[in-house]
Amino acid sequence: MAQLEYSEFQAAMLDEEKRRRKAAKIVAVLGHFLGRDKDVLAGLTVADIGCSAGFIADELANAGAARTFGVDIDVPGLRKASARFGERVEFLCADGTALPFPDGSIDVLVFNHIYEHVVDPDAIMAEMRRVLADDGVLYLGLGNRLGVMEPHYRLPFLSYLPPALADRYVRLSGRADSYYERYRTRRGLRKMARGFRVWDYTFPVLATPAAFAGSELFPGVVGRLAGGVLSRLPRAVLRALLPVVPTYLWVATKGARRPAGPVLPQPPDPVQTL
Repeated sequence: MAQLEYSEFQAAMLDEEKRRRKAAKIVAVLGHFLGRDKDVLAGLTVADIGCSAGFIADELANAGAARTFGVDIDVPGLRKASARFGERVEFLCADGTALPFPDGSIDVLVFNHIYEHVVDPDAIMAEMRRVLADDGVLYLGLGNRLGVMEPHYRLPFLSYLPPALADRYVRLSGRADSYYERYRTRRGLRKMARGFRVWDYTFPVLATPAAFAGSELFPGVVGRLAGGVLSRLPRAVLRALLPVVPTYLWVATKGARRPAGPVLPQPPDPVQTL
């Protein structure tokens, strides 16, 4: 079932400070992959798929994009976005399975914590591959079904449950009438990203949060401690943790493009290659 007017019942979409922190992380990851320190998106055509109220799209425009689009089916969110950011961003009401762009016309796509909300994420991935330029870059923020705490309702193990039990769980909690989100495991996400070459930025961001504006992941002292621990862990240990990481941060391409930024204590891992 399509989640229309999502910003009307999910207050987090209107939390400007939090959304801009997420955007800063996205821009930092893209900057590392592209090998750019300033004006990360200069000269590029960029689209935020699932933009809602437009805060992330606005930050993409602020990062120097030559042209920025925000795409969603959330009409109230798009109205708010257009009223505030319409001079910098072109907002379009469109389904992700039928993006209103020509083949190969977008240099950078952002698909951040959206797939669990849509009816057919595989179809959207195929459509994003169609519109992405041959040397383009796709940023993916992907929730993991095996993350213990479900992020939208803050209920432990909610995403582990089959739909009928998940519905009962959220109703009993008093937080919603139904549980619409559908998460996948890392294996399922790899299948969803088939046809792309994918680099995993999850541990680089966690291990060096200052380099990636990643304070939202583990704020304050906790973040510094977590980053210090992760930066020293052997790669084999980190790989063992991957199945239960709550969120994956991936960068995908259609070709053999590699990260162009400096080497990190925990460099991005290739998730899959073409």
